Order: sequence, then C-alpha cells, then structure tokens
Amino acid sequence: MKTMAGRHVVLMMALIGLMLLSSVCYAKEARVFSLEDINGRKYDLSGMKQKRMLILYFFDVESGPSQEGLLNLNQLAKKYADADLTVWAVTASPREKVADFVKKTAIAFPVLLDDSDVSSRYNARLVLPVVYVIGPGLKILDHFEGGGKATEMMLLRVAERELQQKNTLIAKAISEEIIRKNPRNIRAKTLRGYAAMKENNLPEAEKVFRSLLTAGSNGEIAGKEGLAAVYARKQETEKALRLIEEVEQKAPERAFPHVIKGDILYARNKKKEAEEEYRQAVQKKSAAPYHDAVRYNQLGRVYANSGDYLKARELYDRAVSIDPYYIEGTTNKGLTYAKEGRWDKALETYRKALALDSKDTFAAALAKRAAEMLSLQKDAERRKRIDKLVSDLAERFRNRKKAVAGSEDGWTSPPMVISFVDFREAGGLAERDGLSTVLMTQLADYLNASGRVRVVERVVIDRLLEELNLGSSDLADPETALRLGRILAARLIGTGSIFYLPQTTLLNLRLIDTETSAIPQVITRPIDTGASLEKELFRINREILRTVISKYPLRGYIVKGAGNDRFIVNLGSRQGVVPGTKFNVLEEQEPIKYKGKTLRSAPRHVALLEVVGVEPDLCFVRVISSQRPVRADDKVQEKIEEAAL
Repeated sequence: MKTMAGRHVVLMMALIGLMLLSSVCYAKEARVFSLEDINGRKYDLSGMKQKRMLILYFFDVESGPSQEGLLNLNQLAKKYADADLTVWAVTASPREKVADFVKKTAIAFPVLLDDSDVSSRYNARLVLPVVYVIGPGLKILDHFEGGGKATEMMLLRVAERELQQKNTLIAKAISEEIIRKNPRNIRAKTLRGYAAMKENNLPEAEKVFRSLLTAGSNGEIAGKEGLAAVYARKQETEKALRLIEEVEQKAPERAFPHVIKGDILYARNKKKEAEEEYRQAVQKKSAAPYHDAVRYNQLGRVYANSGDYLKARELYDRAVSIDPYYIEGTTNKGLTYAKEGRWDKALETYRKALALDSKDTFAAALAKRAAEMLSLQKDAERRKRIDKLVSDLAERFRNRKKAVAGSEDGWTSPPMVISFVDFREAGGLAERDGLSTVLMTQLADYLNASGRVRVVERVVIDRLLEELNLGSSDLADPETALRLGRILAARLIGTGSIFYLPQTTLLNLRLIDTETSAIPQVITRPIDTGASLEKELFRINREILRTVISKYPLRGYIVKGAGNDRFIVNLGSRQGVVPGTKFNVLEEQEPIKYKGKTLRSAPRHVALLEVVGVEPDLCFVRVISSQRPVRADDKVQEKIEEAAL
C-alpha cells in the first residue's frame, strides 16, 4: 500500500510539474529573475531582452548526468570564443559545493545560486537538467528535461538555432560533437551538410549528403533532399528535379523539395508553376527548422510582387513566428509597407530587424530611406519644392529639353552629378527583397560623403518616374535613361541589372555619360548579399570615384593673386576640391602648320599648385613649382595622383 501511495504521490507531483511547465510555455515569455553567482555578481534576466539567444541550464552539481550537456557547451564555448554562446547555469545546490564545481570544471559560464523559487517557477526541481533556449524578447523557443537522449536533442536544437542565425561555425561544431557520440544521428549529419551550404562549401555539403544515402530510409530521404539543394545551387537543375521527384514519392509530406523546385521554376521564368510549388510547400507538414520559414517567405514574395501586400505580410509574419532570427522576412514585410507609402510602419518594421541585428546592411539602408521619406511627409515646404521641381523636370522630359549642366565658359568643371535609376532585377526569386534600393541608397551615401560627387536625391527620381509613368522596363532602354539623366543635369547616370543565380547574385553596373553617350565604366561582379555586402558596396564606391577622378579631372581658371605666392582658383568644395588637391597650370602651344594642315599639341605644364584652403565656390592655392610666373586667367587642370586612384 505504501508503495502504491508513493507511486501516486510521484505521479501527482509529475502532473503538477507538467501543469507548471505548461504555464511557463504557454506564456511564451521567460519569467524574469535576478540571481547572483558565487562571487556576488548579480545577473538580471530582464536585461537580456535584446540577446539573440540565451540558454538557461538548471542542474545539480552532485549529479553527473545533469551536468553532461553543460560541460559539452562549456567545451564549445572555450574552443570557439568568438561564437557568442551565452549560457546561464542555475543550481539550488549548496554554495560550497557550487564553488568546488566551478573550480574543478573551470566553467566558462556564470553559475547562479538559486536560493529562492526560480527553479520551482521553471519546473526544475523534480527532474534535472532542465534547459530552456530563450530568444529575442525573452521568448521561450525550446525546452528540454533530463539527460542522455534529451541532452543530445538539446544540443541538436541549439545547433539548429545557431544555423538559423547563420553561425555556421558553432552549428557545425555542435553537430560534429553529436555525430562523434552517436554516428547514426541523421539530423546532426543533415545539419552539418546545410551548414556547409551556408558557407558556400558545396563539395563538403555534397559529400555529407551522399554519406546519408545508405543510412536507412530516413537518411536516404534527407540525403537526396540535400543533394537536390546542392545541384540546384550548382545549376545542375535536371539532376535536382529528378531527386526531388524521388523524395516526393517516398516522403510526400516534405516541404523543402517544393521550395527547391519552386526556385528552379521561377528562375526559368515559369512563375505560375513556381507559385504552385510554394503553395504546396506551405501545406506540407514536415520541414527542418532552418528551412521552415523559407517556404512562407518565398510565397510571401510572390504575393508582394503581384501587389497583394496584406497576404504577403501574413506569410512573412508566419515565417518570423517560426524562426525569430529570420530577418529576411522582417525586412521583406517592411518593404510591403514602403510600397504602400506607409513609411511609419515600414520604419517600425525595419527597426525591429535592426534590434535583431544592428549590423544588417539591408535593414540599415532601408530604415534610412524610410526615415527620410517620413521626414518628407511631415515637411510641407519641402514637399512643395519637390513637387514644383518634379513638375518642371517632367515637362522638360516630355518636351525633350536638356538641363544646362556644363559651365558657361566651356572649361570650368561644374559639380559632378550622378543619378542612379532602378536596376532591372531578373533570374530567380531571392529570399530578400529590396537589393536595388539598398544598393542605390548605400552608394549615394558613400559618394555624397566623398565630396567629389553629388547624387540626385532618390525621392526626386521616384516622384519623377511616377509622374512620367516609367517602369523598370522603360528604364532598360538606354535612350530613356539618358534623357532622364540629362533633364536631371546629371553628367553620369548609373544603371544596370541584378541577376539572381542559385549560388550568387550578379551585379552589372554601367555609368553612362549623358553628354557623349559613352560608357566610362562597367562593373560586373558577383556580390554577396550577406554579411560582406557593405564592404562590397564600399569597394564599388571606390571604383566609381576612381573613374570620376581619372576621366573627369577638375578644370578651372586662376582668378587672381592672393599675395605671398598664393592664388585663387574658381573651383571649390561644390566641385569636390579638398585641401591637398594639386593642379597643373596649362599653357596652350602654338599650332604647327604642316602641308596645309594645322597640328595641335597638348598644353604644356608650366606650374604645379597645391590647394591650401577651400570655400564653396573657390579655393586658395600655393605654388609648388613653376617655369614661369602664374597669371590670372591661366587654365588649371587637376593633377591625378596615383595614390588617389
């Protein structure tokens, strides 16, 4: 009877524990607490709301099985110090025993002393370890109880969360540790393959997926699905489609094969068929955690492209609810508000993305543009000025009138103005919308900051295109783009295309001279739309500046002397002059008459000047060297320094 009574008590306590667990998980948000470690340092959970991921690990210092997962995480944290793996270990064990444990294990994480009811509130008394994976906003993402297989599952889930955050190094490290202990863990091997794909290491990914083909039926399905993704990335689409068909026959509830097939069809311009594949993907029941959000995002992008922004936002919200680290869905949602002119909602959404990753180039550029447009909406006077400007420009465009961009004397350089028009986007359906906007916004910022170039305000171009009812297909016509640049008084117009390939994104950027129709620069290169995008855009900015400096050197005149071997030149900061700029003084050579022809030679350099002071419309120069006295009305031309290029 006592035994039966004891069992009833244990069962009742377990049921109470499950009820407590349900209340914790139902709230979806971790209950805040404040605890101290053995050194008296205070840790307050409420201060971790902006943390991307935090692992709460409840354990007993006298129980080896409850420590297993913690020690595994500890090894990883020490080996990968830059991985930002944040763990708080919590224990109700006596202080002195905790101190011995910390000393013995050299634990890299804070071990917090629970002398209150925190463990009880987290249902971490009866069974240990108890582990919670907590995401942004203190949302509870995952929960595990017990050691052994539960520890393996916990580590695997942490690895999947790391892959969702694109932390491939730590994701691979955890998966390899799991495989070392359990070589038959198919999910860990599959994750390792997709981590390699995230790193663009397709040979390694292919090797991993091939090894799964002989690991039973589940392994065969995971292997073929992974190989299909690899072949699609390598543009071996027929191989990919054959494998997708095999997976669909053996595992019809798998979602990811439909995403792969949808992407292939979209790249072939079979957009209706692609949409149907994305629809099937969202109806399926089975998807890996790091693929789950993508299916909703891709269908959302289809709806957004067709103008159904409400439905698109519903799908983006679904994607982010599944994967809180899916920043692509958040910025895509912001763009739907931007396309509706709801700049306040767009900015609010982009800021949520920046709260998740403050270094995200897409979110930062889009937020900047939204803030500018919101400011414009509130500035009636500025709106009025822009409306008038756009009206005048539209009339010039329709009447084929050219703005006066050159100087009155024909020699003095006017300010160098560049206008970017929308880049034509083609190829596949990128996960992330808005690359054209990001590219133009970032390049405009970099070029304007240089002082050498002024970029026409984006809002003016957008309003003008709207007034003229010009779309991207119209701007693909070089003559239309040139006319647009000329009425904007832009010497150069930047245009081109963005082509989305499975393995990369190809940018083609052309600078066109609006006066001569010549193309002084073409930039064609693959660009990474991930973490290194900002660096790549900065390099493109430098290339554009080198072209401007080398092919459009500043030209002007000596206005008059300024005493002490100083002179004034009719060029200033508006043209991009900075202290240290050097000018050659030019002297025209007498033409030579030969057999009835007049032969003209290049002007002779008779002096070298250096800028020592700059104002908006003029600069002060000193004479470095001269072959004759410098005089008023002498022509000057910028001396191109190799270092500047």
